[in-house]
Amino acid sequence: MKEKNNAINQEIVGRGNRDGANLFRQWFQELTATAEEGKGAAYVFVMGSINEILKTFDFPVVFPEINSLQTAVRRVAGELLSEAEDYGYSPDICGYVKADVAVQLNRGKHPMGRIPKPKIAVLTNACNTYLKWAEIWERIHDCPVFTIDIPGTRADGTQTWQGHIDFENDKKYIVAQLKELITVCEKISGQKFDIDKFRETLTHANTMSANWKRLLELNTCKPAVYNALTDGTIFLGVANGFRGAEAGARYFQELVQEMEYKVANGIGTVTDEQFRLFFVGVPCYPIFRRFNEFFTDWNGVFVSSTYLWFASGGTNVGFQYDVHDPLESLAEGLLISVRDAMDSMFHQHRIVMQSVEPFHLDGVVYHPIKSCRTVSTGLADGRRHVIENVDISTLFFESDLMDKRVVSEAQMKNRVDAFFEGMTSKKQTAGRV
Repeated sequence: MKEKNNAINQEIVGRGNRDGANLFRQWFQELTATAEEGKGAAYVFVMGSINEILKTFDFPVVFPEINSLQTAVRRVAGELLSEAEDYGYSPDICGYVKADVAVQLNRGKHPMGRIPKPKIAVLTNACNTYLKWAEIWERIHDCPVFTIDIPGTRADGTQTWQGHIDFENDKKYIVAQLKELITVCEKISGQKFDIDKFRETLTHANTMSANWKRLLELNTCKPAVYNALTDGTIFLGVANGFRGAEAGARYFQELVQEMEYKVANGIGTVTDEQFRLFFVGVPCYPIFRRFNEFFTDWNGVFVSSTYLWFASGGTNVGFQYDVHDPLESLAEGLLISVRDAMDSMFHQHRIVMQSVEPFHLDGVVYHPIKSCRTVSTGLADGRRHVIENVDISTLFFESDLMDKRVVSEAQMKNRVDAFFEGMTSKKQTAGRV
């Protein structure tokens, strides 16, 4: 019986990471084949990729944000950043952009394969950098660029929902833009829009969204069954690249099965969980493994993060498309999910405070980065608000998501160690250790 249980453990536990890595390699193999055949792809971004429409037209989909972070994880970002800066880009702008520019200048050469040229670029206004980034592709490749304007939350706490006149007007505005995008895709692809195929992609996206929401909920359990920082990055890659695809839907169904098995059997992601943490910002990819070890060495685990919210494009809300009214429903889903993704960056204090009790948080880690003012601006104010309203330990330290030149491992480790020493002392004082 013991041997049988061990065999089940080995088959199920870790399956999500293994299968996610395989899907990721498969994705890049397909992109490489597209590039070598001289064909183009659709360039998109994580916050509002419109994958559901693009997959209807069989466009291979490229996520330059994911490509760039992979160059940092695989330790070639430094060379690419220097090349882009030599080309004329400032050291102060987004590191993702500069790494991508260098990849474009090198005809798509990437450590995971080869990136095809853009046949079309589709973006939303969820990040101000998206607009300028797409203009670079337009200049380099003379490709069409289609921007969808998603009305965001007017101010903190002023969200509107279904039935409100502002929400309904915003939805109509998005529907008109989606119809225009479909016309553009028909012209570029030479294919007519297939409504039944569109419904199929929405069905797969529904399965993924429902399971993504469940995945986030499962980490409220003790011990945490995955690390939101490391495992979460794998999950995000699949969530973006395979949104609207059967393989993506199946992956997340099986991933939730794995995590529910771990919950039922008390299997955590760290051996002796002592500290449950929430991460605000974007990880430090140039030293990704070491960055995580700063926390796991203290038996700390990231149970959730704003990154799992905004980098999933709002998939976390679990919105379900109505396949009987697909275009209207897609517009509604975009309005809700992309707005939620933006709010998780700009009003991150709300998400943190909502997570303290259900996730049993011991601490919150704020990680502003040099490369991205969009995700970093306001973190200090958000932290102050949390401290004033919740009794929880916080850490605020800076580095970058791409540029190792501004990453000081020794200083970062000192800050993290002091953070854990403070939490340990707090627990001892409270009589919990």
